Amino acid sequence: MKKIALYLVAAITTLSCSNAQIKEFSKETMQKELVLPDNKKVTFKELLKKHKGKVTIIEIWASWCSDCVKAMPKVKEMQANHPTVDMVFISMDKAFDKWLAGIEKHELKGDHYWVTDGMKGEFGKSIDVDWIPRYIILDKNGKIITYRAIETDFESINATLKTLE
Repeated sequence: MKKIALYLVAAITTLSCSNAQIKEFSKETMQKELVLPDNKKVTFKELLKKHKGKVTIIEIWASWCSDCVKAMPKVKEMQANHPTVDMVFISMDKAFDKWLAGIEKHELKGDHYWVTDGMKGEFGKSIDVDWIPRYIILDKNGKIITYRAIETDFESINATLKTLE
């Protein structure tokens, strides 16, 4: 019985750490299309290419998300403390107009993209979105440094940014 318990603990530990070890996006994720504020479409690969050479934070959010709204002051503080870091906002809003209104209302500075099929759609599944806001940190080479951080992780996000700048 003890052996079974040890195997279970080892399996759970391995599985829980596997998400933290993701260092690059899948080919499927790279091909997913996102919408720009001017209603043009780009692939996720094109989005990443635009930010290569810069430390980048991707925030997955939505204007209807109360935790996202509560985190906005911390996001703005982080941007002020790390002005060389590119900020990318990917919205899971349900409607184009709500997304644009949310950008304006919260005065979000950075690049903006909209996922048309929401959190549970193809893009959300491809990057394992289970909670928003969600933050992904990329180094200057576009490698994933932090794959899953949430609004309670700003201390570790800021510490990671300091090491990358």
